[in-house]
Amino acid sequence: MPTTGQYVTRGAVATLSALALIYNDRAVFSDKRADLKTQAGWPIVGNLPLLLEFLMRIHEFIQEGFTRLDCMTLTLSSLGLPRQVGTIDPQNVEYILKTNFDNYIKGPEFHSSMNDLFGGGIFNANGEEWKYQRKTASHIFNVKNFRDQFTDVFLKELTVMNDKVFDVVAAENSVIDFQDVMFKFTLDSFVALGFGVELNALSSKEKVPFAVAFDEAQKNTFLRFVNPLWPVTERIASFVMPWKNGMDHHLKVVDSFARDVTEKRRVQLEAGEVHKDLLSRFMNARNNKGELLNNDELRDIVLNFIIAGRDTTAQALSWTFYMLMSHPRVEEKLLAEIKEHLPEDATYDSPQLFEVIKNMTYAHAVFYEVLRHYPSVPLNQKYALNDDIWPDGTQIKKGDYIIWAPYVQGRSEKVWGPDAKTFRPERWITPEGELRRETQGQWPAFHAGPRVCLGQHLATLEALIAIIFLVKRYRFRLMAGQEITYQASLTLPMRYGMKVMVERR
Repeated sequence: MPTTGQYVTRGAVATLSALALIYNDRAVFSDKRADLKTQAGWPIVGNLPLLLEFLMRIHEFIQEGFTRLDCMTLTLSSLGLPRQVGTIDPQNVEYILKTNFDNYIKGPEFHSSMNDLFGGGIFNANGEEWKYQRKTASHIFNVKNFRDQFTDVFLKELTVMNDKVFDVVAAENSVIDFQDVMFKFTLDSFVALGFGVELNALSSKEKVPFAVAFDEAQKNTFLRFVNPLWPVTERIASFVMPWKNGMDHHLKVVDSFARDVTEKRRVQLEAGEVHKDLLSRFMNARNNKGELLNNDELRDIVLNFIIAGRDTTAQALSWTFYMLMSHPRVEEKLLAEIKEHLPEDATYDSPQLFEVIKNMTYAHAVFYEVLRHYPSVPLNQKYALNDDIWPDGTQIKKGDYIIWAPYVQGRSEKVWGPDAKTFRPERWITPEGELRRETQGQWPAFHAGPRVCLGQHLATLEALIAIIFLVKRYRFRLMAGQEITYQASLTLPMRYGMKVMVERR
């Protein structure tokens, strides 16, 4: 006669078998969406095993799904994760981010994963809090002297980078990690702009603790999106591997740096000192309750700014030079334009330099084409507050999580035509020789709608300054035998860096 344990076991097996028959291609208790093309997964667990298997190649995994299903909108479900509806259709992307903006917010899943690092900053905020931060920040970013201050800082750090790094490497005929240099360059630049602090990462051979902690905290934040059990697994990891620095340690380093700088700046400003960094400009700002910003709010605002600018700019510059080294024709054409607009003996102050670069059409086209292939934020997410119908007819349910994938979109022939995978800056230039403007839905490199990147023009200007002066001064050569690919993260860093040799022109 079967025992109680055997009855329980048989019942469990029968239940699992029944569930596997019902949920044969999706996560258990996930509704079947017959109106949507579905990225089929395993019974009961859905796409979770596939997500974990292809985590380090997540963008190819998503791209393969759109290609195999021959569509621009699909859905997938994974055990422990909310239902995802993904789209690369430009009309849908623009509708989500712009036309029906109020229906799509940073959802609870997004907020809980991001909160430790981003806090209540502009990337993680919703509603009135976001509107107020956006309004306050826009006043600062639109001030002309802030643009010139940006340029002054970048030119200063560019000189340090040339003198301390690239000139030395060129003279020694040695190899260097280009991406590592770019991260140091933008870290020094954006910490100076954000906090008014000289980190001197470019001049240091040692790793800067703030930078190390900052990078690791971002990686851990991304992994939380695909790990529904992260509150448990992070604790287990800290217990099993106590010698390895975890998320708590990295956050403590970042927080301590930000709070120490904030406290010192308060004292300096009260003593009558004048500072023009972003932290100081926000010191007298008030929150949406009319109160002066406290240290936590200032920390969140400035760190969000550094995250937005430092990482994305460094990565965009790294991918730009990777594409230039891989496409000599494009590099030569860009160099010709640089020589035409910036003669050898020419010197410019920041406002003059802005006017010169503004008219360099091919340089802009190169940068835009790089961002089409390697967008700084390759994957993004929203949360539907109410039922909706997209322009392509897709029915969205309240509580759906929406993903759009600029990395996949930039490689889609349905979006960019048969040469979508070809690096061709000329696609950005009209027959009349003007710079072509695409819709925000087609090219959401700087987001779109009310949340469009506040610093997109500054970021473009500073990236172009770096590209132009580096191409003018140096010839970079990509070392053979290395894999150039991305690191799965919130942004798009190179996983193994990029080793190059440097030669003065």
